[in-house]
Amino acid sequence: MISVEEGNGEKSTMDQQLIFLDIDGTLTEAGCNVPPDSALTAVKRAQKRGHKVFLCTGRNYDMLKPLLQYGFDGVVASAGGYVRYEDEVIYDCPMTSKQQRMAMDIFEEHDIFRTIECLDGSYTDESFKEYLRNMKNQPGSSELLRWREMVEKELNILPMSQYENQPVYKIVFMCENEKQLIEPRAVLESEFEFCIQPSYGNGILNGELINRKFDKGQGMEKICELMDKSMEDTIAFGDSMNDRAMMESAGISVCMADGASEIKRMADDICPAVTADGIYYAFMKYGLI
Repeated sequence: MISVEEGNGEKSTMDQQLIFLDIDGTLTEAGCNVPPDSALTAVKRAQKRGHKVFLCTGRNYDMLKPLLQYGFDGVVASAGGYVRYEDEVIYDCPMTSKQQRMAMDIFEEHDIFRTIECLDGSYTDESFKEYLRNMKNQPGSSELLRWREMVEKELNILPMSQYENQPVYKIVFMCENEKQLIEPRAVLESEFEFCIQPSYGNGILNGELINRKFDKGQGMEKICELMDKSMEDTIAFGDSMNDRAMMESAGISVCMADGASEIKRMADDICPAVTADGIYYAFMKYGLI
C-alpha cells in the first residue's frame, strides 16, 4: 500500500508536462499487460492536473492494445515507427518491402530467430522454442522457454506460418553468438540500428532491429510539435537499452531502480522498481500529482 503523502515531492506543482512511459519493466513487469494500481492512480491524478501521459514503447500497436483501456493520451509505438495522439495518427513508417525482404532473408541465412512486429499482429519463428527444448539440459534454457511461452501468450504473438505479408515495423532477433550477426550488421546497419539487450542467460543474444528513420525520442518530438510544446516540458521513464533515445531527448529522464546500468548512468534520476510503486513515487517527487 502506498504511504507517501501528497506534498513530499521536490516540486509542489509543475506546468503542463508531457509524460512518456516505457511499458515492459517500467509501467508493468516485463511481458505483462496489467500495471500496478499505484501506477494507474498516478497516471489518473497527473491527467486531472492537466498533464498528458503517453505510452512510449518498443511494442507494436497490437501488443499495447490491452493497456489502452486505462486512458492514455497517445502512444509512441514500434520504437517510434508509429505515433498517435488521441485518435490522430501523426507518424506511420513501416519498413519498405525491400528492407523487409533483405532483413528476413539474411537473418534466416544465419540461423537467427525472428519475431516480426506489424501494426495488427506479431509473428515468430517457432523454431526458437524448439531450439530451447533441445537445450533443456543447459542452464537457463527451461526458464527462458517458460518466459518465452508466457510472453507469446500475453502479447498474442502468433506462429510465423500465420503471417500474411503485412508491413513490418520492427524485427526482434535472437541468436547464439555475435558471430552470427557479423554479416547481417554489414548488410543492414546503414539503415537499421541493432539494439542489443543483455543476454537472457545460456549465452543467447536478444536484440531489436530498428529503422534509423525513427526512434522513441523522435516520436516524442513529433507529439511535442503537434501540441506546440518544448522538449523541456517532457519527462520520460524507462529501464532498458531501447529507451536510450527517449532518455536522451527528454527534459527529465528517470530510470527504474532495476534498469540497465548504462541507462541508469545517463538518466537524471532513478526511482524505485515497478514492483515497488516506482511510477507513483516519481510522480510525487516531481510534483506531477
